Amino acid sequence: MKWNLRWAAAQRDIWRPSELLAAFKEVGFEPSLSKVAQLWSKKPISLRLDELDKICAALDCTIADLLEAEPLAGAGASEHQALKAVGDGGADGARRPTPRQRRATGRRSLPPN
Repeated sequence: MKWNLRWAAAQRDIWRPSELLAAFKEVGFEPSLSKVAQLWSKKPISLRLDELDKICAALDCTIADLLEAEPLAGAGASEHQALKAVGDGGADGARRPTPRQRRATGRRSLPPN
């Protein structure tokens, strides 16, 4: 996901984290300035949905304006490779492990004492 907080803020003529904090306070969202600066400078690892809702209210935008889907790494792979099951044997010849063959007696060994 691409985090577009700066772009959404720029649409509202907000250019600094301190200005963004003031916009947040107008809608009743009062995070610390350090949290706002962190949201401003990099993509958040986690964000509560109620906080996301308040950010959208403060910037008069939608969630789609803040979050943009990006293609996954290695998305250029062919459809055949993308649909391949795990353990089907790739280029390196890796296969799924197979269960051991039972002994001729058909009985299992006893566990250690």
